[in-house]
Amino acid sequence: MDPLTLIMLVVLAAMIFFMFRSNKKRKAQAEELQSQMVPGAEVMTNFGLFGELTAIDEERNEALIEIAPGTIVRVHRQTLARVVDDHAEVVEDRRIDEAGDADEPRDRA
Repeated sequence: MDPLTLIMLVVLAAMIFFMFRSNKKRKAQAEELQSQMVPGAEVMTNFGLFGELTAIDEERNEALIEIAPGTIVRVHRQTLARVVDDHAEVVEDRRIDEAGDADEPRDRA
């Protein structure tokens, strides 16, 4: 066997190894997310809707989310992107009024 063939086989083996490894990590993350999806948890959907998870219907693959008091929406379970952590830091939006901030010059270009 020539060295080029050996190198190609090693690269192929490395690619297969990393592919299986990433699939295993992704599967573990999905299982962890599903374990956190319990009624009462604050969730965010893929399309940016925040609310409290009220129920999950395994048979119909649906979730009920209360987005406001008395307002419940029904979404597909796979649209649940993540559980919102109550202890996460809140980043304040800095708004600049029409005249601009006195401390920082505005670029008018």
